[in-house]
Amino acid sequence: MDLTDLTIKEAHQGLVKKEFSALELTKAYLDKIEKENKEIFAFLTVNEDLALSQAKKIDDFIAEGKKISILAGIPCAIKDNILVKDIKCTAGSKILENYIAPYDATVIKKLKNQEAVILGKTNLDEFAMGSSTENSAFGPTRNPHDKSRVPGGSSGGSAAAVAGNLCCFALGSDTGGSIRQPASFCGVVGLKPTYGAVSRYGLVAFASSLDQIGPITKIVEDAKIVFDAIKGKDEMDSTSLNSKFKIQKSKLQIKIQNLRIGIPKEYFVKGIDPEVEKVIKGAIKKYTELGAKIEEVSLPHTEYALPAYYIISSSEASANLARYDGIKYGYSKFKIQYSKFKSLLDVYLKTRGNGFGDEVKRRIMLGAYALSAGYYEAYYLRAQRVRTLIKEDFKEAFQKVDFILTPVSPTPAFKLGEKITDPLTMYLSDIFTVSVNLAGLPAVSIPCGKVGNLPVGLQIIGRAFEEEKILKIGKLLEDYELR
Repeated sequence: MDLTDLTIKEAHQGLVKKEFSALELTKAYLDKIEKENKEIFAFLTVNEDLALSQAKKIDDFIAEGKKISILAGIPCAIKDNILVKDIKCTAGSKILENYIAPYDATVIKKLKNQEAVILGKTNLDEFAMGSSTENSAFGPTRNPHDKSRVPGGSSGGSAAAVAGNLCCFALGSDTGGSIRQPASFCGVVGLKPTYGAVSRYGLVAFASSLDQIGPITKIVEDAKIVFDAIKGKDEMDSTSLNSKFKIQKSKLQIKIQNLRIGIPKEYFVKGIDPEVEKVIKGAIKKYTELGAKIEEVSLPHTEYALPAYYIISSSEASANLARYDGIKYGYSKFKIQYSKFKSLLDVYLKTRGNGFGDEVKRRIMLGAYALSAGYYEAYYLRAQRVRTLIKEDFKEAFQKVDFILTPVSPTPAFKLGEKITDPLTMYLSDIFTVSVNLAGLPAVSIPCGKVGNLPVGLQIIGRAFEEEKILKIGKLLEDYELR
C-alpha cells in the first residue's frame, strides 16, 4: 500500500486501526518530497523536524487510547503566503526571502488544534499575482501530469503538491481564481469559499476585498473536511462571519431530481478550446442524466469582469504592498546598510526596485495610476460600479437556478514559458473565475475529464455560504465518474 495515495478519511481510518503510524505516514510523504520536489518544485520550504514531532505526538495519543480528530496526523502543505509561526513566509518574493513568521494565521491555528501535520510551505506566483506559478522569485513549479507545463497559479505549488501526492491536502488562496485554476490544471479539487467564510488573518494581503483562503484536496469529501476545520468567524478579521445557512444532509439528495442548473451563455464563446468545451458539456450532460434540469442563464456583464478585476485588485495591491519599504519589511541586507543610501527615498527605491519582480511592479504601477488624482473616478470607481452590476447578475440568475456550471479555464495547462512574456494573454486565463471573487460567492473546481493527458475542471458556483451544497453537487459528478 502506498500511503501517499490515501485520502484524508482513509488515512484517518488507517491511523485509528493502527495499520500504520503517523510517523510512517509522514515519513512516506517526506521521502516522496525528497525524491520528486527537485523536479516538480512544489515546496519552497520543508519542515521535517516540525512534521515528525507533530506526527510523534499523534502516535503517543493513539498509544494512550485517546480519540483523535479526523485531521490529526494528516500531512498537509501550506501556500507560502499564509503565516506559520517560526517558519519562513516568502510570498514567493525576494523582498521577503528571509522573513520568519512571528505568529500563526488563524487557519493554521485551527489546523494545529486539529493536530494536522504541516510538511512545509508551497511555491506561488509572487504575492499571489499570476496564473502559472512562473512569477515566483525562486523558480517555476511544474505540473505533475506533464512537467513541461505549468500547474496554474497562483496556488500552483499547493495544487502540484496534492496532484503529485506530496501531501494529503493543501491550503491555497484565491483572489481571482488562484485555487480553482491550478486545481483544474492539476486534476484535483479546489474550493474557493464565500468571502468572509474563512478568516484572512495571517494571509499576506494582495487584494483585501477579494482574497480568500481555501482547501485543495484529492477528492470532494476531503475539501469539505478541511473547509469545516478552517471556516468560521474570527475576531482578528472583521470581514469574517459565521454562515447563517444550515444544510440538512438529506435535503439535497431528496431534491436532486428537481435541481435547476444554470449554464451562462457568456461562458461558451469564441476563444475557449473546443476540446475543453466538449469535456465541460459532457460533464453537464451527466447532471441531466442524474435528473437535473438545465437552463440557459445570462450574466451580461461578464465581459467587463476581467478589466474590473485587474483595476480593483491592482489598486488594492498598490496600497497593501506599500508596507514593503525596506524598514518595516524588505531586504534585510539593505536594512543594515543605511550609510550607503543618500536619503530615505533611496532606501525605498532600492528595496522595492530590487525586491519586487516584474509582475508585482506592473500591478503596483497600474493600481497607483488607477487611484491617482484625475483617474480615480474614470478607473477605480467605475470598476467598483461594474462589480455591483456583476453581483446583481448573479443575484438575478440565482432566482432562476440553484447552481451555475462553467469551465474553470478556457484551456488546459499551457507550456512553461508560453505566456509569460505576454501579460494580457496570461490574464485571460482567469476570464471564467474572476467574476466569482468580485461577487464574493463560493465556487469549486471538480475534475471532469481530460484533453489528452491534461486534466480539465468544471466550476460549480453557488449562492453565498452554500459551500456544502456545491460540494455535494461536485460529489455527484465524482461518484458518476467512478461508476
